[in-house]
Amino acid sequence: MSSPESAPAGDTALSDRVIALARDIDLATLNGQLDALSPQAMHAIMAALTKAYGANVEAGVSYPVLAGIGAVSGTDVLTLCGALLKAADLQVFELGMWQSWTGR
Repeated sequence: MSSPESAPAGDTALSDRVIALARDIDLATLNGQLDALSPQAMHAIMAALTKAYGANVEAGVSYPVLAGIGAVSGTDVLTLCGALLKAADLQVFELGMWQSWTGR
């Protein structure tokens, strides 16, 4: 498992744009602007981030998916996990089996 420090730096310009976008999304959410992102925009960003993270892990470039405890609430994590499992037509049992097989 690689640490973030040993992971490739990536495209700085793209990373900067994504960080700015994340700040904008956080601010809109904090201000109650829950319609700031259309469902299509949410689908696009969730799919891209999911694929990018999965590809990095498969390539051996693994790092925590969130900055740390407190970055998001436990409820937010469970809500998203449930939605991702449903979107991929997976059950919690399958997640547990996959984790035991892969050690992830």
